[in-house]
Formats: sequence, C-alpha cells, structure tokens
Amino acid sequence: MFFSLIIPVYNRPDEVDELLESLSQTTYSEIFEIVLVEDGSTLVCKDVAQKYGDRLNISYYYKENSGPGDSRNYGMQKARGDYFIIFDSDCIIPTQYLSEVDSALKQNYVDCFGGPDKALDSFTDIQKAINFAMTSFLTTGGIRGGSEKIDKFQPRSFNMGLSRKAFEASKGFGNIHPGEDPDLSIRLWNLGFETKLFPTAYVYHKRRIDWEKFSIQVNKFGKARPILNSWYPKYNKLTFFFPSVFIIGFFTSVVLLFIFNFDYLLQLYFIYFLVLFLVSSYQNKSVKIGYLSVIAVWKQFYGYGVGFIKSYYKVIILKQNPQKAFPELFFKV
Repeated sequence: MFFSLIIPVYNRPDEVDELLESLSQTTYSEIFEIVLVEDGSTLVCKDVAQKYGDRLNISYYYKENSGPGDSRNYGMQKARGDYFIIFDSDCIIPTQYLSEVDSALKQNYVDCFGGPDKALDSFTDIQKAINFAMTSFLTTGGIRGGSEKIDKFQPRSFNMGLSRKAFEASKGFGNIHPGEDPDLSIRLWNLGFETKLFPTAYVYHKRRIDWEKFSIQVNKFGKARPILNSWYPKYNKLTFFFPSVFIIGFFTSVVLLFIFNFDYLLQLYFIYFLVLFLVSSYQNKSVKIGYLSVIAVWKQFYGYGVGFIKSYYKVIILKQNPQKAFPELFFKV
C-alpha cells in the first residue's frame, strides 16, 4: 500500500521542520510520499521542505488561502497514493506510526481511520494541560484520547487516514471549520464506508496556542456542533449538550449559594475539579500542570458550552442559516 501524507500548513515553517524531522526517523521501510500544501502563507516552508529533500519524498504546493479542509482536498487531488494520511502541521510523528497503521490496515482494512494524540515531555506546561483537557476520560476530550467506540469513531484530521476510494466518493472535506472532521465522517457513513479508531496509531499534538486562542478554538467547536446536528439529526447525542449543562449548572450553584445558602451543588463542582487536579498532577507528575489542567478544562467547558448555546439558539430555535449566523466558521472555496 502506497501512503501519501497530506499536510496543510499556514505560517508554520518551524512546526513543519519538527514534523518532517520526526518523519525522517520513521522505522517504516516501504516507500511513501509527503504532500505539503501551503495555504496562502506569508511565512512559507518551501526551504524547510527542500532541507529534507534528500531524506524524504516531498511534493510542495503553494495555493491561495482557502482553509485547512480545502487544502487537504487539494493535497489529496495532487497525491499519487492509494491511501492518504492527514496530519496537522503541529504534530510530531512517532517512529513506529506508519508501521502501526500498515499493520492495522492489513489486519482489518477500513476506508477511514483516526488515531489518538499524546504529549511529549518537551511540551510546555500549558501544552500539557491543554492536552489533558482534550484527551482525558474525565472530560469530553475522552474521544480524542481513544475512549470512543472503536468501530464507530469520528476521526480528527490532525491524525486521520482516508482511502482514495472514500475521498473520491465523498469529495473530501466541506467548507465548515471547525467541524469538517465529523461532517466528513457522517457523510462517509451515509455512503456505506466504515470508520475506525486505531488506538496504537497516536501522534504527539503540540497545539501551539495560548489561553486566548484555546478559548476561541473551543468556542468555535461549540458553535459548530448544533450546525452539524441540524444537518445530521440522526447522529445527535445527549453528550453534546454536556458542556452547556455543566456551565449552566455551575452558575446556578453559585446563585443558590448566595441567595439560599445552598452549597451542596457547588461542593460537587469542587470535588470534580479536585479530582481533575489530582489525576492530572499524577499523570503529568507535576502539581503545576495539575493546576493548569483545571484552568484548561474550565476554559474548554465554558468556551464550548457558551458557543453551543449561542449556536443552538440561532440555528435550531430561530432556524437561521448557519453561514449567515456564523460566517467565521465557513471558508469560501
């Protein structure tokens, strides 16, 4: 099987350098290609690609900015492989990754797979805290951590595989962002394709964002979900409402404390955050990261929950056109 690795990039030459360096260390012995798609960057990575030209089979393309989904589609159209593997530019790839994917596909072939993400020791404390929030079984991030059903998994495009057949049938990613990953997964299911989690095919996802950018990102995740629910009501889940319920419950518990001196509900929140702190501190072997993880989870739930409520009101209740209600979630292609 000939793998084509599709990597969209926007103003991140340093990230691409780290990613390509990790791929140059792979233990996979078969031939594969890398397709770098520069999505209208002003800080281009062409020189970085040339740096690895003697070690890796790299094709470099520059195009006008149209978003990550369209850039992935562009890369798959240019690629020569029969199976595409998609990475974000802020990933570092373990040496055994391609061998793990190859083995999994040979044992139980599937037209679309996704893998989890982990943190490296070299990551900053905030990166590790955000990784905990996005992957822990104690948060909605358990999906990314690998707890979702293996045979009904919605792959995330930072670590995703897609066969050429599935790409051609589905036409690839849509123009919503974020939300293009579950949108593609559901369309694949409706076309009769299967998706699967490959638990051992993990990547190290750096997520080079600060607190403000993280809050904006998860807020957009929250806005995207009711839009997807309106498109595909069959796949709506009660768990999608959890962050919003969590936030409403928290502020209700504060009101109950000050008005009625009723603190039992607030105590439950305190216990939850204490468990988060203890588990993260233990897993990361750092009290500081445990503390930062509490902040990360709060920002995750608050940002997503508020975004979800706003989108649910506009898209589900008021029946507004999603592209008019939230133009920031849609790229023009």
